[in-house]
Amino acid sequence: MHGILRRKFLQAGSLGLGAGWFSPAALKAQGGLELSSAGRSASTRVRMVGDGLGLSPSEQGHLLSRLADEGQIDRDSYSNGGTVEKLEEMFARLLGKERAVFMPTGTLANHLAVRALAGGPSRALVQAESHLFNDSGDCLQTLSAVTLMPLAAGSGTFTLDEVREAADRTASGRVRRPVSVISIETPVRRRFGEMFNPVDMDQVTTYARQAGIGLHLDGARLFLQSAYTGIDVDEYARPFDTVYVSLYKYFNAVSGAVLAGPKALLDDMYHTRRMFGAGLPGAWPFAAVALHYLPGFIDRFRAAVAVSESFIDQLTQHEAFSVERMQLPTNLFRLRVASPNLTAYRARLRDIGVDLGGNRAGGSFLVGVNETWNRSTAGSLVDRFVAAL
Repeated sequence: MHGILRRKFLQAGSLGLGAGWFSPAALKAQGGLELSSAGRSASTRVRMVGDGLGLSPSEQGHLLSRLADEGQIDRDSYSNGGTVEKLEEMFARLLGKERAVFMPTGTLANHLAVRALAGGPSRALVQAESHLFNDSGDCLQTLSAVTLMPLAAGSGTFTLDEVREAADRTASGRVRRPVSVISIETPVRRRFGEMFNPVDMDQVTTYARQAGIGLHLDGARLFLQSAYTGIDVDEYARPFDTVYVSLYKYFNAVSGAVLAGPKALLDDMYHTRRMFGAGLPGAWPFAAVALHYLPGFIDRFRAAVAVSESFIDQLTQHEAFSVERMQLPTNLFRLRVASPNLTAYRARLRDIGVDLGGNRAGGSFLVGVNETWNRSTAGSLVDRFVAAL
C-alpha cells in the first residue's frame, strides 16, 4: 500500500511546487518572516521540524490584523458564536459529524469526549503510547472517575484480542467496573507519527459497536494522515462517536482544538467546558487563524508530501545520506548524514535556508514534513543538503 501511495505522490511532484534554487546569500537575505498578500509567510525558508508553518508572533499579529481589516473576524461571546461558530460548522462538515465544539486545548477535548461517552464511573481502553494516557495528568481518573487501561506498550496499535482480554478481565472483577469507552489516537506522536493499523481499527471499532462501547478518536493530526493515505478525514471519523482535531499543530493557531460528534452529546458541552474553566471570554484569535488555513489544507499538504517524497528518493542516491521510514508512517522520518560534525552541518543548512531540528542519538535528524516544503522544489533542497556537506 505504501509503495502505491508513494508513486501517487511522485506523480504529483510534476506540479509547480516551489521557489526554485537560490544562492546561499540570497536565501539568507530572504529569510525574514514577512507576510505575503495571501497571509502566508513570504519566507523561502523550509522548516523541517514540526507539523505547521511555525508562525512568529509578528506573523500571527499581521495575519489577524489583515483578516480583521477584510471583515473576516466576528467576535464570539465566551467561545460561542462569531468566527468560533463558523469554524465549528466547517469542521463538523469536514468530519461528517452533526456538531463541533471549540476547546482551548486538546487535553480538554479528549477529556470531555471520553467523560461524556463514559456517562459515569467506568473504564476506558487507550494506547499505552497515547497522549491521553501519558501527557494529560491522569485527568480522567482524577476529575471524572474514569480509569484508563493502557494497551500495547511500545506499539501504536492494539488488537481486537487485546481489547477482548481487557474487557473480559474487567467484567469478571468482584466489583463491576465495565469498559465504557475505547479511545484511539492516530497518528501516534510518541511513535513518531505511526498510524494505527487500519485492519485492527476496523476490527476494534466493529466490536465496540456490537458491545455498546463508546468510541473516541484522538485525531489531533488526522488531516496529516489523510494526506498520506488518500482516505478522507470523514471516512476515518465515521466509526467514532467523537473526534478531536488540533488547531495549533498545522492549522497554525496559537492554541485550540475542535471536538466533533453527535448533537445530543455536544449541544450542551459548552456548560461542561465552562465548568472546567475553559469558557474563554474571547476565542476568536485562535479560531480566525485556524479558519484561514483550513480550506484547501489537504491539497496543499499533499503537494508538500510530494516534494518530500521526491526529495527522499533523490537525496538517498547520494552516499552521504540515508533515510529510515517509520512503520505505517505519516510526516516524520529519520535522516542520517555522513558528516563529522552534525551541529556544524545543521548550521550551514540554516545559512542557506533550511531549518533542521537538533541531531539525535545515533547521528540522525528527526525530519518533519509540513507546508513550508512547498516553498522549494525537491531538486533545490537536495542541492542545499549536498552543498552543506
